[in-house]
Amino acid sequence: MQQSLMHSNIKLLGDMLGKTISEAKGQDMVDLIETIRRLSKASHSGDIEAHKSLVKTLQNLKDEEFLPVARSFNQFLNLTNTAEQYNSISPHAQGAENPINFPAIYKKLKNANFSDSEIIKAIENISIDLVLTAHPTEINRRSLINNLNQVDHCLELLDHDDLAEHQKIQILQRLKQLIAQYWYTDEIRQNRPTPNEEAKWGYDAVENSLWAAVPAYLRELDEQIRNTIAYRIPIDARPIHFSSWMGGDRDGNPNVTAKVTHAVLLDSRKRAATLFLADIEILVKELSMATCTSEFRDYIKDYEIQEPYRELMKRLRTQLRNTIAYLDARIAGKNVELTDDILIHNEQIWEPLHECYKSLVACKMEIIANDKLLDTLRRVKCFGLTLVQIDIRQESTIHTETISEITRYLGLGDYETWSEEEKQAFLIRELNSKRPLVPNNWEPSPQTKEVLQTCKVIAETPEGVIPTYIISMTRTPSDILAVYLLLKEAECPYTLPVTPLFETLNDLNNSNGIMQQLFNISWYRGVIKNKQMIMIGYSDSAKDAGSIAAGWAQYRAQEALIKTCQDAGIALTLFHGRGGTVGRGGGPAKVALFSQPPGSLKDGLRVTEQGEMIRFKLGLPDLAIKTLSLYTDAILEANLLPPPAPKQEWRDLMDEMSDVSCDVYQGIVRKDPDFIPYFYQATPEAELARLPLGSRPAKRRPNGGVESLRAIPWIFGWTQNRLMLPAWLGAGEALQKVIDDGKIDTLKTMYKDWPFFGTRISMLEMVFAKADSRMSEYYDDRLVEEKYQGLGKKLRAQLESAIKSTLRISQDEYLMEGLPEIAENIAMRNIYTNPLNLLQVELLHRTRKDDEHSPELELALMITISGIAAGMRNTG
Repeated sequence: MQQSLMHSNIKLLGDMLGKTISEAKGQDMVDLIETIRRLSKASHSGDIEAHKSLVKTLQNLKDEEFLPVARSFNQFLNLTNTAEQYNSISPHAQGAENPINFPAIYKKLKNANFSDSEIIKAIENISIDLVLTAHPTEINRRSLINNLNQVDHCLELLDHDDLAEHQKIQILQRLKQLIAQYWYTDEIRQNRPTPNEEAKWGYDAVENSLWAAVPAYLRELDEQIRNTIAYRIPIDARPIHFSSWMGGDRDGNPNVTAKVTHAVLLDSRKRAATLFLADIEILVKELSMATCTSEFRDYIKDYEIQEPYRELMKRLRTQLRNTIAYLDARIAGKNVELTDDILIHNEQIWEPLHECYKSLVACKMEIIANDKLLDTLRRVKCFGLTLVQIDIRQESTIHTETISEITRYLGLGDYETWSEEEKQAFLIRELNSKRPLVPNNWEPSPQTKEVLQTCKVIAETPEGVIPTYIISMTRTPSDILAVYLLLKEAECPYTLPVTPLFETLNDLNNSNGIMQQLFNISWYRGVIKNKQMIMIGYSDSAKDAGSIAAGWAQYRAQEALIKTCQDAGIALTLFHGRGGTVGRGGGPAKVALFSQPPGSLKDGLRVTEQGEMIRFKLGLPDLAIKTLSLYTDAILEANLLPPPAPKQEWRDLMDEMSDVSCDVYQGIVRKDPDFIPYFYQATPEAELARLPLGSRPAKRRPNGGVESLRAIPWIFGWTQNRLMLPAWLGAGEALQKVIDDGKIDTLKTMYKDWPFFGTRISMLEMVFAKADSRMSEYYDDRLVEEKYQGLGKKLRAQLESAIKSTLRISQDEYLMEGLPEIAENIAMRNIYTNPLNLLQVELLHRTRKDDEHSPELELALMITISGIAAGMRNTG
């Protein structure tokens, strides 16, 4: 049974951890931890006396006891997550089935009267671009992630009925060693990672998981399609590819410089060449056949050699070795000549492999062609010689300040102060001009110099390696034209697409008007060649206006942009900047895609995979296969069976609820003078800044308030104290207003028949299941000045009211009634998360009172932050 498999694995890992702690810290410590666990379990079941005893036990801990207690609960939660993760891909879990199930989706489409040719066309149009970002939400160190991956591997080895006793003993011994390694390794890294290190972690995900997962997934999908309809996925198809922001995203991160981007681009090419070299080494060994076509002989220009395929693979091997040596020299800062035998373009590796493939198939050796060789061909299409494509991202005001500095230096006036019409006229004039704008011997300010050098790096990078330049906080058409001008000044030899990112409520509402203005500029229409990418920001809009208003603004903006682009004959790719949490647009992939407007996936899916979600969704080959399959199914279904467009009555209600929720949200977050001090006292936000999670600072502008705080620490803070405020604030009042107006039946219909609204309610239920009013109250009692505690009481009353309104619409008796397995997993984790919350409060109380506290208390505090993040299964 599924539960017994997962629970027996959790028990096995928990017992091993207990034995390790006993050996390291003695039985008294194990007894203390067990007492805390038992009291937490009873408290979670509603035993008030047990809760009081739990609080008292943790308040009475000696300073030296905090660290081992915090570590034990943190490690247990991470091991629990690993057992749950393995359970999701185990072939022996209850209800386990092949994660790829094309016949099921085919049957659904046939029942809806689609012809085979329509289904084949939809398959041909699949384009999934997953963008790996270095958002600092992955709280675990790389060494611990690798350790947990090994634990997962041991659980997989144990998941067999035919193990000999000695094999089982060996695996269990290995598991004990891994858990001991985990216990004796520091959970928290000492220093912040550099952007270069973050990029290397992204490459690790490719090397350790995706490199194997993508060809394995396409092989199985192709097999199922072939057995269902007369069609094969062409070998040159590129349904899946990966991009990255690591080393390219400089928005609010001064550590990402032109130099860093240049180094990351070289590193990714070297990693790709090394991986392809390993592939080619295998093909050198395996392609020993003698028979080939005369065309193949002509291609290799050798008519005598006995093993023609092997000969060509050896040549490719030499080229790859030379390429790695060339890149090593470039990375070391040497000026080396680019010779013909160095691989730069994907075609250079694709062509010889493809020639082998064609010859093998023609000589009736298809079974050989479709094995390792086909896998390598698929990798060339998916990853190419750059491994991942790297986006550049920068904030719009930086470009404005750059052009202003140029115009002031040239005596043309101050660009920044000009009207939008004047800016556009100037930019179009300069874009059409033959002469350069930036003088040669000019010494600009460091910021401007950095922008110009970044554009130079882009200009020196082959076309296609950097797929787009993203402008965050896009407000006007000139924001987009400005980047085209800066790239022209850098003498970029090709047109790099520029992607506007609309991320605040106002910007989302204005996005369609901005794009219409741009499409009316003939220079712009000529340059984009009827293709446009637009990024929708989920995190900042939710932080700006609350999740209901932001969600509706995102939906309406996408709808309007889809129509504008259709009317103009422009192929639109919507790029979704989702986070891992509901407050940042997260949620299950398939559900999230269905809640978008009809037509939003027509020209492909591009979506960010952020921080810890990379590990949970793509970190192991089987997990990656499951994720890719979910995305493929969702795209096929959403494009052929799109969700219904909302009725006018539903739209009107959403407009009303959006206004009500936004007023409530902003009334508290922006206008209540007690809110900011309450936020800083009731959450560990200030302490979070000391956690060396990522290379990026917590604030865009170092001196700003909550508005300049990045969405991640904002959500992270509220997740830690279990109020989960950004995901629900304002939602309860909005829903209740419509209920009070006698329209509850309409809301129930919207919940049932409109995926956008149904998803909103389901996500609220999941957030509410993780929220804990009693815990939030305890944070207030111990940490918040009395004068601000009234606000906490008010917020908790709003939370309870929002839960009641939500349950009335979903018609559930209790939270997550329709998803009992997820509810049970949340409840199980809460037993281990709650003691960490209580520990965190006590540690915050002690460390805030005493600036001179011990490093052990500081470390214990950081570990509670890490453990609660693991317990909530989503941090930022």
